[in-house]
Amino acid sequence: MDFQIPVCHMPDFSLPEFQSAPCTVFPPAPADGVAPDNYHATSVYPEYFHISPGNWVLLQESRMDCVVRQEPNGQLSVVEIRRLRAGEPVACGRRENGEDGILVHTRAFEFPAHAMEKFAFRSHLTRETSFSIDYDELYQLMHHEKSQGFIVWVLGPAVVFDRDARSAFVSLIDRGYVHALLAGNALATHDVEGAIFGTALGQEIYSKKTLPLGHYKHIDAINQVRAAGSIRKAMENGVVQNGVMHAVIRNDIPFVLAGSIRDDGPLPEVIGNVYDAQDAMRRLTQKATTVIAMATQLHTIAVGNMAPSYCVKKGVIRPVYFYSVDMSEFAVSKLADRGSLTARAILTNVQDFVVTVERGLRDRFSSQE
Repeated sequence: MDFQIPVCHMPDFSLPEFQSAPCTVFPPAPADGVAPDNYHATSVYPEYFHISPGNWVLLQESRMDCVVRQEPNGQLSVVEIRRLRAGEPVACGRRENGEDGILVHTRAFEFPAHAMEKFAFRSHLTRETSFSIDYDELYQLMHHEKSQGFIVWVLGPAVVFDRDARSAFVSLIDRGYVHALLAGNALATHDVEGAIFGTALGQEIYSKKTLPLGHYKHIDAINQVRAAGSIRKAMENGVVQNGVMHAVIRNDIPFVLAGSIRDDGPLPEVIGNVYDAQDAMRRLTQKATTVIAMATQLHTIAVGNMAPSYCVKKGVIRPVYFYSVDMSEFAVSKLADRGSLTARAILTNVQDFVVTVERGLRDRFSSQE
């Protein structure tokens, strides 16, 4: 059966409580980077603002824990507080059922009964939890999103520590299941280390044999790429001939490598300024219809904060699906409990996950690719 996007149920603004609701107020920001008192902080849910009598406007591109700015043309923008400038009008009001002209719509989508039960009661996930149906639903979702959505992957370095997982993810890229990649210096570093030396942190990615002076390998890889000037130039001169970054660049897939205080090197493509990296990540996250985050707690939580539970595509309101995949129960529960039924958690080794997903998609849909 083909995957079906859940129908969005619009609020009934003809109800008396909405007809009599006040319009949203937009007092000015008192200073650059400062919101007015009683500012409204956005959530992951669809939110409507009563701009003029009878005119409730949906936020088109939202993000959790931001504010709503009214632009000179009357449109609404969701921005981080740091972006505000003195005098800009900011939506205020903390009652979210229309009393302040703001409606946070928590029941926009219908999901299968098993999903509603599973997440409405926040049942605790463990390594013994059954995930067969989650995989089957993910295959259908990814097949749909390949041509009709925008799949953003958030990767930790464990994905490229294993030969088969690394090859499987390259296959997913080449077959069109990766539309953007968000990661840190470590993912790219160990991927190019695998391309140059066949190792990850000095250990062969198939045999797990540790090479003499293996602890130099990832630094040597960074040094060679820095000498070339970029990963793309290292590809052009034959230094990097395979791997995830090779496939991403070869297929013109947009990516963001966000820097960290502990980075080695880093590689030339890594964005060292945290807010520049955040801005670059958000530009891609705003396009996302599905996010799959694996084995990177900090990047997963960061992207989770940027991704709302919905998006508007061609005038249609639809959910943004978010998968968190990790061996750590804490890591997946952090996102599954963020207040959105679109968040899914799968507890497993991410290397096994990538291989299983690539094989599952190939078995089911290879004749249609």
